[in-house]
Amino acid sequence: MDINSLLKPFQHFGVNLGLSRIIKLLANLGNPHQQVPIIHVTGTNGKGSVCAYLTSILTEAGYRTGCYISPHLVHWTERISINKQPISSEEFSRLILQVQDAIQPDDEYPTQFEVITAAAWLYFAQAQVDVAVVEVGLGGRLDATNVCDQPLVTIITSISREHWQQLGPTVADIAREKAGIIKSGCPVVVGQLPSEAENVVRSRAQELQCSYITPQPAHQISPKWAEYKTIKNSHIIKYPLPLHGQIQLTNSALALATVEILQSTGWGICQDAIVNGMSKTQWPGRMQWVSWKQQKLLIDGAHNPGAAKALRDYIDSLDTPKITWIMGMLATKEHRDIFQTLLRARDQLYLVPVPDHSSANPLELAKIAREICPELSICETCPDLSSAIETAFNQTNNQVVLCGSLYLIGHFFTISPSK
Repeated sequence: MDINSLLKPFQHFGVNLGLSRIIKLLANLGNPHQQVPIIHVTGTNGKGSVCAYLTSILTEAGYRTGCYISPHLVHWTERISINKQPISSEEFSRLILQVQDAIQPDDEYPTQFEVITAAAWLYFAQAQVDVAVVEVGLGGRLDATNVCDQPLVTIITSISREHWQQLGPTVADIAREKAGIIKSGCPVVVGQLPSEAENVVRSRAQELQCSYITPQPAHQISPKWAEYKTIKNSHIIKYPLPLHGQIQLTNSALALATVEILQSTGWGICQDAIVNGMSKTQWPGRMQWVSWKQQKLLIDGAHNPGAAKALRDYIDSLDTPKITWIMGMLATKEHRDIFQTLLRARDQLYLVPVPDHSSANPLELAKIAREICPELSICETCPDLSSAIETAFNQTNNQVVLCGSLYLIGHFFTISPSK
């Protein structure tokens, strides 16, 4: 059976935050999560790239390193990897069946995310990984990944208003949920947060007697190199930065502060492992240059206002006067804020549906975009992504940028002629 058919029965349980089902399920499986040392990562934006940096550095340092992320772009198997090698479809299917068999007749049925999370813990325990880098799915406190009492390090990358329907209306509410992954006595590495979020996270860390580390962003020393000053002895580490955008100066500093904590507790991670690990880091679909029929296209998820700002800052640094945007968004996203952040006078905009997901209606998005930026030179809808890309490249010499949803970026990879 393929992975989609195996996971389908769990799909209709949707998002149902809470730990009781996953704790019961893991207990039925012999508590594999208790056999795996973890680094636990949450945040509104940046958590994926921090996971990618850490996984790459730890693998380079010779550790058997698991990584669990979500969502995937194209294949379910992207979510679970060891030493940057995705799990095979056969192995993933075997684990899902093993998880399914562990559900007792009187148990409340787990959600799809809980089943995949349990499969990840099983995989890492069975493979006896040295460490797993685990990304939170949604929020933190009640997320299915939040079942470990003693993470090696907890990381909170950033906090802004996203998923407020599940996590609460204010930034402080969202911070409270994300701070739920902080555990007694475990060090916390924290990115640049708005003050109301910072207050919540810091007081939670103090309450649990955790060391609280907020590294300064790294400095760009050339287009592709940065330097980080260590917290302990102000030693300078110079390293390549393969991921684009100013935001990576912050994200890479969070990863390196985490490495410092591991080094201080006896993990053998030398300077070469850091430099080589950073240089080999890949995080597809985020500020990535690709080609479409020999033409240069910038793609990025940019699915919330924070990510949109990071993309806008990167575009501004390129000194590209006008942009042709191709965008599709989910119905639940902050459409106005994203348009406000990205669109400029005389830009062109083509709006498309996000296939197979609860997409916002492109006609409604066009109406909002015209209100926000009446000076757009083109604002049109297209029936699908391929026709939007073809139209955009035929109509203009502007830089073309595709963004608005990671699911749309995943769809791009499935149709791209250059894949």
